[in-house]
Amino acid sequence: MKRILFVCTGNTCRSPMAEALLREQAAKRGITVAVRSAGVSTIDGLPISSNALETLRRREIAHGGSSRALTAEAVGWADLILTMTSGHKRDLLHYHPGAVDKTYTLKEFANSDLAVLKNIEELESLYSDMQMKGALGQHLTSAERLRLLELERRIPSFDIADPFGGSSSVYESCSREIEEAVRRLLDKLSGRRGND
Repeated sequence: MKRILFVCTGNTCRSPMAEALLREQAAKRGITVAVRSAGVSTIDGLPISSNALETLRRREIAHGGSSRALTAEAVGWADLILTMTSGHKRDLLHYHPGAVDKTYTLKEFANSDLAVLKNIEELESLYSDMQMKGALGQHLTSAERLRLLELERRIPSFDIADPFGGSSSVYESCSREIEEAVRRLLDKLSGRRGND
């Protein structure tokens, strides 16, 4: 059974919706997964956003629970960690660098365009080189800097915008974006190729 952890900022909007949507869609497909969610900047026990709950209710999906702060235990528990933005991914990896091989943004992991995935791998390698060289008082070469900028321009955004404080239609739009990525995630986990 795959253990999946969704991560956002406050664990009151995006990651709880992703958790509930994955649980519901996986059950419909007969795919067994264990799912949790957490926030990189929250405390335990905050209520899930009423707009997030209403968005799920319209789909006849229940979600109980409250916010949870990201912990080392949760990171260790997960086989796969899916963040809502690249910023969440960077924050998580700053504190839990050992999770690098299992941490992606949701939309990045759900993406099946091999050229984009290859560009991401190269970009992450350049970021690692930049950090290592920076720690040693060195810099990327001009060619490496140009390549990094080119890759950043070429790779689409894999961020899911925060609906916090938005209207119910903003939450609905966000949930549709998450739902599509979750569908592709399940296609990938079940070995089926989703439509791009």
